[in-house]
Amino acid sequence: MPWAGPLTKLDEFRFEIPRTYKSCMTTSAIIFSDEKMIQSVKADNAPEQAANVACMPGIVGRSMAMPDIHWGYGFPIGGVAAFDADSGVISPGGIGYDVNCGVKLVRTNLMESDVKGVIKNLVDQMFENVPSGVGEKGKLRLSGGQIDDVLESGAEWAVSKGYGWDEDLTSSEESGKMKTADASAVDVKAKQRGAPQLGTLGGGNHFLEIQKVDRIFDTDAAKAFGIVAQDQIMVSIHSGSRGCGHQIASDNIRIMESALRKYSISVPDRQLACAPVGSPEGENCFKAMSSAANYAWANRQLILHWVRESFEKTLGRRAEEMEMDCVYDVAHNICKLEEHEVDGRRRKLYVHRKGATRAFDKTRPEVPSKYSGVGQPVLIPGDMGSASYVLVGTAGAMAETFGSTCHGAGRLMSRTSATRRFSANEVVSMLQRRGIYIKAASKEGIIEEAPGAYKDVDEVVRIAHGAGISRMVARLKPMGVMKG
Repeated sequence: MPWAGPLTKLDEFRFEIPRTYKSCMTTSAIIFSDEKMIQSVKADNAPEQAANVACMPGIVGRSMAMPDIHWGYGFPIGGVAAFDADSGVISPGGIGYDVNCGVKLVRTNLMESDVKGVIKNLVDQMFENVPSGVGEKGKLRLSGGQIDDVLESGAEWAVSKGYGWDEDLTSSEESGKMKTADASAVDVKAKQRGAPQLGTLGGGNHFLEIQKVDRIFDTDAAKAFGIVAQDQIMVSIHSGSRGCGHQIASDNIRIMESALRKYSISVPDRQLACAPVGSPEGENCFKAMSSAANYAWANRQLILHWVRESFEKTLGRRAEEMEMDCVYDVAHNICKLEEHEVDGRRRKLYVHRKGATRAFDKTRPEVPSKYSGVGQPVLIPGDMGSASYVLVGTAGAMAETFGSTCHGAGRLMSRTSATRRFSANEVVSMLQRRGIYIKAASKEGIIEEAPGAYKDVDEVVRIAHGAGISRMVARLKPMGVMKG
């Protein structure tokens, strides 16, 4: 059902749902979009969810939706909201089922000419090395309390076991480990689902992609990130917390539905179920969700290790020689306790980013020291037939969005609609015509993720850049894609 509520155009890249739209709203909702894209935003009623978030207890600032906004569970995908650390709430619907679904970007010193004849071999080797698909089990067999170690130590656990380099940790959001994690807050079923899946890609929109640098927009930031030339080869890893995170989200959503009654919290949509941050339910949810985030960072770290091994085996060179350094690893679905300036004073806030990316500028101590002169890398994957982007965090994001920006192209049609619209052969042929090789675990994985099912990533990024909530650094074009 298309959304028909009030929407005020503030400027070229901002639309506002006024606070007067609903009696429960304590603030307005801002949608970052332009005149053209706002039509698709309204088409799936996602603005209603942005307005509903503005009704939640303890919200600070405005409810926000990034240009890749579309309908989600509770919060819209692309939704950002911050809640006071004393009087606010924690909501699993503001994080998502795939906790810390995110992207890890790897640079190399290879050029297109070095790999053009072996893209198929590289993708096939990655397909052999990295288990993929819904429910697929990994190559590791965790023993005893190892799953607890993963949940509490994240990527640090993987590196300590020899799956990566120490520098991988410093090139990651939170250094790949949320210290607020506590494995005792995670139910045994989530651990049982997570243990055999660690080190797997999964299905849906998860992928491994060999890319080449297509354009560089900001040479200084690009150089800081190790992006030095057009046609340079990069690798993107997009995966999350698998069944472990999904179970943790499901468990906590059920708990939060009971918490609504217990704490007499009123929300316009039960999918926004939440609990006060200081309540036992709120504290346990944050610990469990932090654990799921750590699982995802460990998962992507293992995949990075096997990607490096794939390049080594195919090209006959060591990963160090090919300078396969991790540029950065960002989370998309997460809640963080952060400090931000609000109305001239520093406040601690629980910032929920659901289908949104952190975009801190160079003044923040959380940014790795090697990027302190430019800011945090922001990684925006597009569909497998177009492009992905590297951006950088900005002062504008710090001032307006609690250091947040978009996370991808954003779906234009549901997976069910894509299945009715496209065929696997059609998608594969289209990619071949564009010079892109794809290998997938299933035909469904190809059809559901057809390029036509997504918004134009160029337009999404143009809006984020134009609004000043992140700045374009480089555009990457796919050469080879592995899907679950």
